[in-house]
Amino acid sequence: MQWGRVGPAGGCVGMLLTGTYNRTLDDKLRLAVPKPIREILEKSGSKRLYLAPGTDGSLAIYSEESFSKLAARLEQASPNRQDVRAYMRLFYSRAQSVEWDGQGRIRIASDLAPWVKAGAEVVLVGVHDHCEVWDAASWKSYVSGQQTRYDEVAESAFDQ
Repeated sequence: MQWGRVGPAGGCVGMLLTGTYNRTLDDKLRLAVPKPIREILEKSGSKRLYLAPGTDGSLAIYSEESFSKLAARLEQASPNRQDVRAYMRLFYSRAQSVEWDGQGRIRIASDLAPWVKAGAEVVLVGVHDHCEVWDAASWKSYVSGQQTRYDEVAESAFDQ
């Protein structure tokens, strides 16, 4: 997985996450942050990450910049909509600000423990502006279920 910036020819400027990393959580729910991620964040002067509930059973990891952009997008949603209020309550009440330790690990807070288990094999997945942490078996199942629909999903994703 790599973090980087896409220049003007790429159409967007921001962090770009790609790839996967296999990891094991230790008994204190610490997750080793891959070195390429740490190096890019160190260049930006930030060690801060945000952990939050993800989708499809994953745990999301955002850089400070990506988390701020997500918050700005949510501010645009109507606070009168019940689903918007519910999402914001569920998301922000469990989101945690973390920094990696001297060994490049982050600790998953107890509020987010339902998404991961100590000693579990997990997969970190780069998803454009954030990472997702998946239980390894759940990720494998998700990929095999979606891979057969790849062309259909690709067409739908670009049909906007």
